[in-house]
Amino acid sequence: MSRRVRRKLEEEKGKDKVVVLPSYPETSISNEEDLVAPELLHGFVDWISLPYDTVLQLFTCLNYRDRASLASTCKTWRCLGASSCLWTSLDLRPHKFDASMAASLASRCVNLHYLRFRGVESADSLIHLKARNLIEVSGDYCKKITDATLSMIVARHEALESLQLGPDFCERITSDAIKAVAFCCPKLKKLRLSGIRDVTSEAIEALAKHCPQLSDLGFLDCLNIDEEALGKVVSVRYLSVAGTSNIKWSIASNNWDKLPKLTGLDVSRTDIGPTAVSRFLTSSQSLKVLCALNCHVLEEDESLISYNRFKGKVLLALFTNVFDGLASIFADNTKKPKDIFAYWRELMKTTKDKTINDFIHWIEWIISHTLLRTAECNPEGLDDFWLNEGAALLLNLMQSSQEDVQERSATGLATFVVVDDENASIDCGRAEAVMKDGGIRLLLELAKSWREGLQSEAAKAIANLSVNANIAKSVAEEGGIKILAGLAKSMNRLVAEEAAGGLWNLSVGEEHKNAIAQAGGVKALVDLIFRWPNGCDGVLERAAGALANLAADDKCSMEVAKAGGVHALVMLARNCKYEGVQEQAARALANLAAHGDSNNNNAAVGQEAGALEALVQLTKSPHEGVRQEAAGALWNLSFDDKNRESISVAGGVEALVALAQSCSNASTGLQERAAGALWGLSVSEANSVAIGREGGVPPLIALARSEAEDVHETAAGALWNLAFNPGNALRIVEEGGVPALVHLCSSSVSKMARFMAALALAYMFDGRMDEYALMIGTSSSESTSKNISLDGARNMALKHIEAFVLSFIDPHIFESPVVSSTPTMLAQVTERARIQEAGHLRCSGAEIGRFVTMLRNPDSTLKACAAFALLQFTIPGGRHAMHHVSLMQNGGESRFLRSAAASAKTPREAKIFTKILLRNLEHHQAESSI
Repeated sequence: MSRRVRRKLEEEKGKDKVVVLPSYPETSISNEEDLVAPELLHGFVDWISLPYDTVLQLFTCLNYRDRASLASTCKTWRCLGASSCLWTSLDLRPHKFDASMAASLASRCVNLHYLRFRGVESADSLIHLKARNLIEVSGDYCKKITDATLSMIVARHEALESLQLGPDFCERITSDAIKAVAFCCPKLKKLRLSGIRDVTSEAIEALAKHCPQLSDLGFLDCLNIDEEALGKVVSVRYLSVAGTSNIKWSIASNNWDKLPKLTGLDVSRTDIGPTAVSRFLTSSQSLKVLCALNCHVLEEDESLISYNRFKGKVLLALFTNVFDGLASIFADNTKKPKDIFAYWRELMKTTKDKTINDFIHWIEWIISHTLLRTAECNPEGLDDFWLNEGAALLLNLMQSSQEDVQERSATGLATFVVVDDENASIDCGRAEAVMKDGGIRLLLELAKSWREGLQSEAAKAIANLSVNANIAKSVAEEGGIKILAGLAKSMNRLVAEEAAGGLWNLSVGEEHKNAIAQAGGVKALVDLIFRWPNGCDGVLERAAGALANLAADDKCSMEVAKAGGVHALVMLARNCKYEGVQEQAARALANLAAHGDSNNNNAAVGQEAGALEALVQLTKSPHEGVRQEAAGALWNLSFDDKNRESISVAGGVEALVALAQSCSNASTGLQERAAGALWGLSVSEANSVAIGREGGVPPLIALARSEAEDVHETAAGALWNLAFNPGNALRIVEEGGVPALVHLCSSSVSKMARFMAALALAYMFDGRMDEYALMIGTSSSESTSKNISLDGARNMALKHIEAFVLSFIDPHIFESPVVSSTPTMLAQVTERARIQEAGHLRCSGAEIGRFVTMLRNPDSTLKACAAFALLQFTIPGGRHAMHHVSLMQNGGESRFLRSAAASAKTPREAKIFTKILLRNLEHHQAESSI
């Protein structure tokens, strides 16, 4: 932001005049009109003249990075930015927080009360904040935090009232650290720890003795806890042992039911049985809610189905209705059960009873925690629960006043819909349940929050749900594309990563691509790559994946290039070592280069420094997906003449031949692209010779035998190009390629594969290979053996070429002694003979000339094949028909074609095809003269 906000006002002459707004002193507000700043009354804002309290309010709605940016704008705002009221809470999770950053923030954290952090490095640095007045500390990703780190934190913050570490497992924390917490934090009211191996009696008794105000205690997903010692924490009101194994329930029920203040007990995801549940619900005088969600032993016993017999007590389990149970806690029965959370929140606004507020907050917390853990495990048999209650519970909890509950619920939504994370598959029924209950709008509202933690988790949920086409459409209709594009610009890596993931999934739909571009999504994604070029693989993979999808659209591909996407993607292909990023970057470059002559992206990618070298290197990756996409990119790039030669210079021939040799057991996608890339390179005569010399013929013959249509089609195309060279043609024969091509010519379901196999065979046996074989022969005996081999192969090839050509002609045409050449008949033949995909083939002048020469060949089959091929290349509407016609006209071939069409020596098939060919030439000549 500049030091002055300026506004352009139009003068009468239409020119712009820059007006620097005056600065107004801060004044006291004496009446209601004074609530509106003078500059607002004139339709513009002088930001630096706003009252201090207004600016402070604006600062509270910003994240820390934006707050710091504003504070650097001017001296006044710098002073306001350091106000202690802005630094009562701090969320360090999105940032790399180390000792140096802590030292720089220390002067502002004197009155810091609430702190959230992530990871061991942040934990080690907390003491440098010198925030001695901390009341609440919450940490994520605490797997590597040790006893020493935790002991140091609590020793420096004796005023702590709340300490939460999880939900991931704190594997290195032992009971020694828990005792340190007890000794150092006498004011502790809430302690929740996850994944402790053993919680000993000494640790629990220390808490009971030294923390008399401890009312909320949670040992979640622990291996062992001392049940008897827990019964001595008489101050506890809310106890959670969810997910904790090896609990001796007989001991637990005999001790915990005597806790005088116990109001809520959470035993979800444990092996508690009906006996212990009954004991708790009948014996405990204070207990109001027992949460036993996803307890398999309990659910297998039907004896508690009539749980209503426990009057005044509520059991929350999968076989009960959670909404009904929660609604029964309150005397007001006029509320619909599913509205109970909204009712609670309204109640909390008016009630001054802290006990009720704490109770409601605890219930929200433990349910959101259990639902997330359950979604992560994704146990079987819970479909009905998720559809009937689970989705609605998560959506209700997303509206909680507790930020961590909102985040966890959004994460739960993102998680429970996924059934196969590796293949990005989601459960359509669960996704529809979210949409039906207004979940998309709720998530988008959450994504618009200024709190970056909520933005990140909401964006993650939107991204996962958008795998479903109906959800993606709903997200777009609700304005989600614009929101995600905005979040992708975030300086918070976690937010940007999830937003990029959302755009990646949405960009799968063709109808959303242009909307993403119009919302600024393309530039935001490219900027992400430049902002985090190293060490942020999640961001880079999602950004590259989204750009790859967008680049598949012609218009969007130009937007990607315009935004600097070519340079960004090449930079990833060259420098990034993470396979997921490499794969998506290569795919994006492949799609950018796939639009042929409609834009210049193909040439632009090839001209980018290091692009072709990087892609050639990626074909050697140990990861199949990377090899596949790199080969696909080289295939597309090889359509450009300069790129084709540059790929060869970069070692592309050797690399792609090696790839083809190694992919016999690979996926059909890799096989298709490996053969396709060789097909593209072999358009050049020099490359064709190099491919043959490097051993490219045998693997292509092997791929031509593939049952997969896409694979044998590209292999046939490559062999067709290679066969133009007589040396390669001989190699194909010697390596057993004739039977493979014959099989394709007669049996492939792809007309294109049959066509190109026939053309390859025609090239091989039009006489040039025979001359070459004789020329390189070293002895008469060797030549004789080769001639015998060639003769047998020739007979087989010509037989199947003839059958192929005849398969495109209606036999009734030749029943008449005199074959008609009327326009109607020729049109019928053309329609029957047309191979639609052949219109995309582009031949060189040498190739066209060879087919024309083949029309003079004494063999009738070759004549018919040559005429059939030239017909395909010149049919009006073909992509390169005009190019082929020009080559023939420039070569003066029309006179010879007329002679061939009239000659009695020309076979009937060749004669008809030649007449159609002449008609095609006339059509294009007439069209070009208009």
